[in-house]
Amino acid sequence: MSDEELAKDLGPLAALTIGVGTMIGAGIFVLPRTAISQAGSFAVVAFLLGGAIALLTAFSASELGTAMPKSGGAYYYVNHALGPLFGSVAGWANWLGLAFASAFYMVGFGQYIQQIFGITGTVGAGPIALDPVKIIALVGAVLFIAINYVGAKETGRLQNVIVIVLVGILAIFTAYGALRADPANLPPPATFTDTMAVTGIVFVSYLGFVQITSVAEEIKNPGVNLPRAVIGSVLLVTVIYALVLVTMAAAVEEGFINALPTEQIAVVEVARLLLGPVGAVAMLLGGLLATASSANASILASSRINFAMGRDGIVSESLNEIHPRFATPYRAIAITGALIVVFIAAGTVETLAAMGSVLHLLIYALLNVALIVMREVSPSDYQPDYTVPLYPVVPILGAITALGLIVFIEPLVIALSAVLAGGAVIWYFGYARTRATKQGVLSEYVLDRAETMPDAAVDAAASVQPDGGEYRVMVPLANPEHERDLIELASTIAKERGGTVVATHIITVPDQTALERARDRADEIDETSKFLLDRAREDAETFGVDVETHTILSHRSYEEIFDAARTHDADLVVMGWSPGAHGAPGRVEGTVDELVHTLPCDMLVLKDRGFDPSRVLVPTAGGPDSELAAEVAALLRLTNDAEVRVLHVADDVAEGEAFLEGWAAEHDLADAELVVRSGDVETAIEEEAADATMLVIGATERGLLSRLIRGTLVLDVVNDVECSVLLAERKRERGLIERLFG
Repeated sequence: MSDEELAKDLGPLAALTIGVGTMIGAGIFVLPRTAISQAGSFAVVAFLLGGAIALLTAFSASELGTAMPKSGGAYYYVNHALGPLFGSVAGWANWLGLAFASAFYMVGFGQYIQQIFGITGTVGAGPIALDPVKIIALVGAVLFIAINYVGAKETGRLQNVIVIVLVGILAIFTAYGALRADPANLPPPATFTDTMAVTGIVFVSYLGFVQITSVAEEIKNPGVNLPRAVIGSVLLVTVIYALVLVTMAAAVEEGFINALPTEQIAVVEVARLLLGPVGAVAMLLGGLLATASSANASILASSRINFAMGRDGIVSESLNEIHPRFATPYRAIAITGALIVVFIAAGTVETLAAMGSVLHLLIYALLNVALIVMREVSPSDYQPDYTVPLYPVVPILGAITALGLIVFIEPLVIALSAVLAGGAVIWYFGYARTRATKQGVLSEYVLDRAETMPDAAVDAAASVQPDGGEYRVMVPLANPEHERDLIELASTIAKERGGTVVATHIITVPDQTALERARDRADEIDETSKFLLDRAREDAETFGVDVETHTILSHRSYEEIFDAARTHDADLVVMGWSPGAHGAPGRVEGTVDELVHTLPCDMLVLKDRGFDPSRVLVPTAGGPDSELAAEVAALLRLTNDAEVRVLHVADDVAEGEAFLEGWAAEHDLADAELVVRSGDVETAIEEEAADATMLVIGATERGLLSRLIRGTLVLDVVNDVECSVLLAERKRERGLIERLFG
């Protein structure tokens, strides 16, 4: 089968139109009043500064886009270069930033609908009085979410028409305004701080130019035309914005805009004054189109971000599920839509715009840092057709100015954005880290040079690296006599699954001794730790698997294994049998643990009478624990050429044979010897295990109370058979009733 390619049918003008269309929108039709009232004649300076900051990032985005033409835009570049921790921050910031921007656009949409239909005052009375703009915005948001949910055709061509109409309206507006402009009309300039604060609010007008890079594969001669489209669109839009602001500030008398009633839109009233009713109607039409198209484009873009994040394991891929009828990512659209509705109900125009700006400024800062990383690390597959001029000055300025602008924004907005960014970090460590499979270029570079890099850098890279793509088998070591057998079993499993063995030794510290004090005297407390772990490393390396070693100081012994498994993100724990530590015989958990916790991962507990997997017996009655036992047996057969016999005990032998044949086929043991017996289960297992070298058995399904009162089959079997016994228990959620009664 030949590789699929995208036709390169986008010329330089088409690419430029995409760029302009992502930015010419609601910002310039909604925010001039806020800008002029707060920054005076420096409102134009605020828009120019916003354009300059965007331009610095546009240079970096152009280089990254020609080197890595992937969907996901800024999120993809950050995740690829800096790793999934920063990718999580960038992805969530992009997603939520688009939701805040969409809410802002819809409030602007509501303002234009209000003015078109002359709606004034409030809807309702007393405590239930509602702002008509918010009501219209909410209804409009639901409408556009529904449109995206069911899927709209030919939206690309419609977007191009809207861009042409908007540019035409603004061009005529500024041309007539230039004839009326008088410097004497300019309001007093604001302070530097106020001007920068306005810049932070209006920066929402520059969002989206990075999305051009997502279609890089479809652009003719992308090395030339992509940078022209990205950089050219920012320059063109900045000029248009500046001319509009000059017209707004200088073509009408000073104080005209501030004196307008709150329900009137400044650009519409200025157009009415300059061009008459026709100008006002044209500007109303332009504003309506701009706010609607901006909101629609943002909702559409959010689903692209969800797709890229789901592909990388940052969020669940179930969000990307396609509707069977409408062929749209309906879950992602629905969740984004719910966020937009909440933001509309809770925020003001300025707050929504500022939130959208801050989150995107954070993304752009990370994007510039990603460019620096890619340049400095210079991986073999990084071959951009375009390079940033004046490197590294441009990306450094881009990162500094993006972060620096955030400082001037309203403190409440900064605090909310910091909470969201912190939440993205928590999300990574709590969810995405165990699912993400892609390590960033920066982490790979540091870890590959661990011996020459500073310890702090290596520790930092190791502490945040994802492990979703690496199967981790943890081995808690205690008895030197059984160390090699446990490591051999763990290494066999890890090697087959391309994973890592994590050898741990838990040093139990008396409750009277502080752990910090014990840390200083660890060698004196337990001299066997280094011996155990060094030998475990040597043994694991002989099997050709990667190995980590950790010494853990704890006031607990057996119970600490569960916390260590969580800390080291283990997928499987292979440990020795310690019946004295088991309050609930036949299961891995202790009595108290069984009531309040679930297993952190799959568990294998070895009653070691010599590791010999040549003849393996697997009893089964079905259930998840037996499934894990079957997986281990199938793996031992593959790696050790083991003879596997599967046993099922049933009152009706015919039914038992039918069950066992189906079960064995489902668990890759169809070629094993299948044995069905009737009678006592424990007796059958003991007799069949007489010539076995290893018994692999699932943990009992009995509940805690049942096992405490009547004992357990597994415990009796472990003591009665002569071969090694491997107890398998699968991680799964079990409710309290199931824990108590089975």
